[in-house]
Amino acid sequence: MALSRVGQQGIVLGIFAVMFAAFVVFLPGFFTTANMLTLLQNVSVLGILGLAMAIVVIGRGIDISLIAVLAVPPGLVLQMVQDGSSLPVALSVALLLAVAFGVFNGWLIAYAEVPALFTTLASGLFLAGFGQAALFKLDVVQWSPGMQGFEWLGQGQLLGVPLPIIVFGLACLAVAFLLRSTRPGAYIYAVGDNPNTARVTGIPTRPIIVLQYVLAALIGCFAGLVMASSVNSMPTRIFNSTMIYDVILVVVLGGIGLSGGRGGVLNVVIGTLLIGTMLNGMTIMDVSYSGQNLVKGVVLLIAVIADSFVNPRNEETAQQGDI
Repeated sequence: MALSRVGQQGIVLGIFAVMFAAFVVFLPGFFTTANMLTLLQNVSVLGILGLAMAIVVIGRGIDISLIAVLAVPPGLVLQMVQDGSSLPVALSVALLLAVAFGVFNGWLIAYAEVPALFTTLASGLFLAGFGQAALFKLDVVQWSPGMQGFEWLGQGQLLGVPLPIIVFGLACLAVAFLLRSTRPGAYIYAVGDNPNTARVTGIPTRPIIVLQYVLAALIGCFAGLVMASSVNSMPTRIFNSTMIYDVILVVVLGGIGLSGGRGGVLNVVIGTLLIGTMLNGMTIMDVSYSGQNLVKGVVLLIAVIADSFVNPRNEETAQQGDI
């Protein structure tokens, strides 16, 4: 019998606890204040991206373009302020760009019926390339005096707790409220569970799909702003990294079924803790970049195989096609 979602969450949480304890005991430098703060800040950005991906995956989709929207609109904020624009104007333009990008993705997937994987892969490449070719003067967009005060979002503290962690917590509460306490959230689960049935019952499935990708783009942009304010710059070539696989790992390992209609914010939190700790430990152990990719690839493959058993697709689900 397949494991229940609660059982899977418990298993992943147990793995995290064992891994964390092992790192504390056997890995010098892991359980230090500086490293814990670094771990928490890194986890916050990864977790916020995980929330964006979770909304899309619950609705039976996937968004490979998240890292592009993490880099380009926030990078545009820094570039515009550097060129003399005011911070509110730059933020407004970046948010409009993120919304337009989400609508574009959602329209292609919902109305043109282009598979989500290919749509977001192509659109992410386009947005990243457009940023490099037309928006940014350098690969790393630097902080400027006009951004003064905004760094508090990524570097500030509240009652001794780094603000990115508080921001991640607030984002979790907001997404949990959306998914569990609002009609659009219920519609997202319904579309993910069975889009044909959802359509027959009168749910506006196409607008809901567009909404998923708009929300994902906005949350991804927000994660980029947190990241940029943490390091006082935006390395726009982060799109070329393997960060998107970390986000997928967070979602799948946390227990959100790739077949749609299952999972929630708690799954994202559990997956974020596990993946964030694993990556931090490998960094301290000085595992090479290639070695880290090897480990992540093996873990992702195991997670996807496990997901096929934990959240099996029935015949009706299989007829809907792959994500």
